Amino acid sequence: MASGFRIRFWWIASCAILALGSPARPVFGDVKLPAIFGSHMVLQQGQKNLVWGWTTDAEKKDSDETVTVTIGDQMHQAVHGENGRWHVTLEPLTGGPFTMTVKGNNTIVFEDILIGEVWICSGQSNMAWDVNRANDPDLETKTAKFPRIRLISVPQVGTQEVQNDFKGEWKVCSPETVGDFSAVGYFFGRQLHQTLDVPIGLIDNAWGGSACEAWINRSVLEQDGRFQPLLERWAQEEADLPKATAEYQKKLEDWKLAVAEAKAAGKPEPRAPQSPDARMKGNARPANIYNGVLKPTIGYGIRGAIWYQGESNAGRAYQYRDLFPLMIKSWRDEWKQGDFPFYWVQLADFQAEKPEPTDSAWAELREAQTLTMSKLPDTGEAVIIDLGEGKDIHPTNKQDVAKRLSRWALAQVYGQKIAFHSPRYQSMAKDGKKIVLTIDYVGGGLNLFDVAEPLGFTIAGADKKFVKAKARLVPNSNQIEVWSDDIAEPEAVRYAWADNPVCNVYSKERLPLTPFRTDDWPGITADKN
Repeated sequence: MASGFRIRFWWIASCAILALGSPARPVFGDVKLPAIFGSHMVLQQGQKNLVWGWTTDAEKKDSDETVTVTIGDQMHQAVHGENGRWHVTLEPLTGGPFTMTVKGNNTIVFEDILIGEVWICSGQSNMAWDVNRANDPDLETKTAKFPRIRLISVPQVGTQEVQNDFKGEWKVCSPETVGDFSAVGYFFGRQLHQTLDVPIGLIDNAWGGSACEAWINRSVLEQDGRFQPLLERWAQEEADLPKATAEYQKKLEDWKLAVAEAKAAGKPEPRAPQSPDARMKGNARPANIYNGVLKPTIGYGIRGAIWYQGESNAGRAYQYRDLFPLMIKSWRDEWKQGDFPFYWVQLADFQAEKPEPTDSAWAELREAQTLTMSKLPDTGEAVIIDLGEGKDIHPTNKQDVAKRLSRWALAQVYGQKIAFHSPRYQSMAKDGKKIVLTIDYVGGGLNLFDVAEPLGFTIAGADKKFVKAKARLVPNSNQIEVWSDDIAEPEAVRYAWADNPVCNVYSKERLPLTPFRTDDWPGITADKN
């Protein structure tokens, strides 16, 4: 026994001496991937897919440590680069489910990976509006038994510092997981899934109240002189932050005293002052959402994006004509997947109905959205001028909104022979006291809803004063005649040009005529930037 003990002791000591006398073996940090990769994810079919991550020991920039990614019959290796970053490119995959193993100093295993169609669901509150608050939430959640639909949500982080990760995880669509997910996103994905019978991955990164400029890389805005006034305004706010913070601290102390007095008197407590820092970290500052929400997902393989936003930019509708297309182009440039499909929801009808024709910032924003289709390829607009609620900026009928979006994707991306494009103004011609409108994309023809007379048209002469107009669908054609007995020499026609218009022209496929105007007279937001 003693002899055996001495042998074991000698062996252990020898190993220790050798270890001390040998050059130190490099110890590398653990490999890590952002949350956009995980179990239950969907990888985009029919294309190569980028997988990336980093090692936690970012100091060893020039080491030869390798990261190995295996999935199916593929194995890829990468050497980490600057700041520990690494990436590999997967060849197109079919079949599944798959398991992905990522091995460096440690090993990470992702399971139950499907191959299908992946869509970004983005915008402001009407995209963020969840299934639990949409029409029939009890029925919708109870029937959400779609294990091949996968969902992931990105938290709302507003910052000027680029983020490379977020807290989130892919979930299998079920009655237990769908309730908090974007209603428009889920209903859109469900329609694709049921029509195409393929797995669907949905990435929800919407943020209520967000401004379009917050979704764009600040350097992109800075390189475009059209947005200099916008950036200058924010630069002034940033410069004034110390002063605003000091003023806030004083208001906060005053508020605390007022709360104490209110409690003592049994009165309601006054509202707390807003910290200026909250605005700096909010959803309107240029690039805030790009850095904190969008950037951690850029590069993940997608088919396209759906978008529901514009309310927060309605007061600057003319600026949106340039800002919105710039945002789409900047996303496409950074994603490096070409001109991926980008479909959006035009603003719904909202606020009080006006008895007489008037100017409308919301109408001008809708126009800016429509104009984007002619500026960029592979874009489309779901018109919902009939689905809004006058007293609620958040209409709960998200099912029909999603159906109109899904029509674009199903027809344009997936080749389904269905109606998808709302009728749209093409041209006009004067005919005495009438203006004859030619409408494009009429499908099976124009049709009217509810009453036999076209509603929603106004007409004006050279004085630019619009009055309610009469209208008639020209039989067996794609034309509409518009006139008013009060306008002898008409110059322009508008349709559904109001915050909440009363209008009723559709295609026979029940897609509403897109709001429009034939004139280009300066609107009320023309100088707002």
